Amino acid sequence: MIFDTDIFIWVQRGNTKAAKLMESTEEKHLSIQTYMELLQCAQNKTQHKYVKDFITAFSFNVLPLTENIGHRASIYVEEYTLSSNVRSGYAIIAATAVENNMTLSSSNKKHFKIIKELKLKVFKP
Repeated sequence: MIFDTDIFIWVQRGNTKAAKLMESTEEKHLSIQTYMELLQCAQNKTQHKYVKDFITAFSFNVLPLTENIGHRASIYVEEYTLSSNVRSGYAIIAATAVENNMTLSSSNKKHFKIIKELKLKVFKP
């Protein structure tokens, strides 16, 4: 399963339901987009280290941005930005899940539900 950025934020805020979801998932992945978003939200080097240590300690696999993911994401932006406000970050995360044939876990149903081939597991905090 691929976890969206918001699931990590729920865990950081102490949401036990989000933490249990992560703990109960055998194969844990995140897109490079999510990884960058988590680092971008850090306010200092200590928080950067916390993000990196968390991902390592819980055996998350960071999935790279490949040519196929980039191409699929650009199609999503072209198809869905005007009608549903899909932004590039969401498109990259969704394309990473689709290209790797994985389910995406996110509480952000609004940004992902429009993408038909995406397997989405909606998290309700």
